[in-house]
Formats: sequence, structure tokens, C-alpha cells
Amino acid sequence: MIITQGLTKVFRIGKKQKQEFTAVDGLNLRVNEGEVFGFLGPNGAGKTTTVRMLTCLIQPSAGQASVNGLVVGRDDTQIRRCVGLLTESPGMYERLSAEKNLSIYAELYDVPDVKAAVNKYLVMLDLWERRFDPVGSFSKGMRQKLAVARALLHEPKVLFLDEPTTGLDPEAAKTVRDFIYELKNEGRTIFMTTHNLDEAERLCDRVAIFKQSLLAVDTPEALRQRLFGRKVVFHLAGLNPEWVSLVAGLPGVTAAEGVDNKLVVSLNEPERQNPDIVRALVQAGADIQFIGELRHSLEQVYLEMLHSEREGR
Repeated sequence: MIITQGLTKVFRIGKKQKQEFTAVDGLNLRVNEGEVFGFLGPNGAGKTTTVRMLTCLIQPSAGQASVNGLVVGRDDTQIRRCVGLLTESPGMYERLSAEKNLSIYAELYDVPDVKAAVNKYLVMLDLWERRFDPVGSFSKGMRQKLAVARALLHEPKVLFLDEPTTGLDPEAAKTVRDFIYELKNEGRTIFMTTHNLDEAERLCDRVAIFKQSLLAVDTPEALRQRLFGRKVVFHLAGLNPEWVSLVAGLPGVTAAEGVDNKLVVSLNEPERQNPDIVRALVQAGADIQFIGELRHSLEQVYLEMLHSEREGR
């Protein structure tokens, strides 16, 4: 659905624009149809620049990209018609009502039934009761919901969301997240940049970690395993140091460590190897209270990736 090959954007900066700054450097990416794809990176990493290229707001300096089978730089008008875009700071006509704002954009997109489309999204995003109020009187959360509605009026196949919940209160952020879930269930393709890594982990099928160039791309779970492996924690009534060596020598165990009354074991396949460990510990006299898997957050994965990039590893 979205494919990039060597996508690059170089800006000229300085008073005489003689200096060059590479915002996006040789991006190779493939986003599948119906996928919610998270594009993660620090401020200044080139995320918004990438979105602007893919939505034909700015032209690439090099490389190629296609969206829904249409080529960036050749089919720009068609791309703009088939995508929806929510920018980080969406502008609205503040003196006009929410209904009028949406109607203007629906007409620009040649939506067949403007009134039906506008009413549909006002209801879906819980803005119906305020539809006649000027947008200037709206809270930031309400404006953001209105901006989401605006991006969807023409029923785009691909939706680009640039920091969709930044600065929203928890209730408004939840409304936007729930709506993204609904769009996901409808099979829409969603390309989302966000600094909220917990949100990305919950919403995204796959994520890319990006800083001018691509550092990694995979499911959150696969990235966790790639960096940290899988660790199971056996909580014991008491820990005998000899049990650490016992478990470390079992097949499939890559490492074992005793911490207080816990045994932390690194495994290749916990589902298959846990029963063997339990049997060995019980036979050795251990009292197992409960077992849990140690899960690293996507935030830890993200920070480790960026640290490795800075260290040049």
C-alpha cells in the first residue's frame, strides 16, 4: 500500500542556502494494506518530513515512493484525493461552526453527499451537540477530533496521522485512540507518527524506529525479542544459590540469575521449556510461588535502539 525506495529529502539551509541538511536519508519501507504502522523517532528525526513527502506536500530530493499504487511525483493529485492527513497542528476556520468547517472540506473533495458525510463524523466523534458552535470556542481535544473527522470525510483508503493525541487530555486522547481502533477494524491503512510509545504498542501492527534513516522495523514483540530475548521470572519462597547453576545447565536456557527470592531465566522458547524448569526446581526442593514473563516495554526498545545508534553500534 505504501512503498518507499531510497526516499531522501535534503533541505538547503543558512542565509545563502549553501548548506545542506538531510532530513530523510535513503528510506526503504513497505506498509501493508490494512495495517496500522507506527513511525517512531525523536524530534527532528524526519518523521513529519516523510509524511509530507508521502502526501505530496513536498517533493523528494531522491528515491521513489508510491501510495495505493500511485507514484509520488507523478500522480500527486490522485494521491491527495485518496489519502487523509491529520497534521500535528491542524488549522481551522475559527469563526465558522464545526459543521461549516467540515462542509467546506467535503465540497473541496467532491464528496457526493456532503450533509450525510458531515453528520456521520460529527456523530462518530461525539461533536454532534456542538456542531453549530464556532470552532474558536472548542477545546484542543475537540479541535483534534474535528480534524480527524475532516481527514476522513472523503473516505480515504490511506490515513496519515501526525502525532494524533499530542497535548490532549486523557479523555480526548482515549476518544481518538478508540476511533483509530474502529478504523483499523474497517481495514483502513494507517500511517501514524507518535511520541506516545504505549499508544503505539497498543495500536500498531508494526513499528519503525527512525532517525533520518531506518534503524529497525518489525512488530513490537519481535523487536523486544531481538534486543532483549525472552526472560521468565520464577518467584520462590527462598532461593538456594545451587538452583541457579542447576537451571543454567538445562537445555534451551541461555542464562540464569538469582535476584532476591527470584530466579530470572533467559529462554529461547518459554512455552516449551518452562515445564522442564519447574520439574527440576521442584525435585531440587524449591517452593515455586508463581511464574511470570519479564516483558520490556516498547519504550525500552526504542531507547536502546537510539542509544545504539548514537554509540555507532
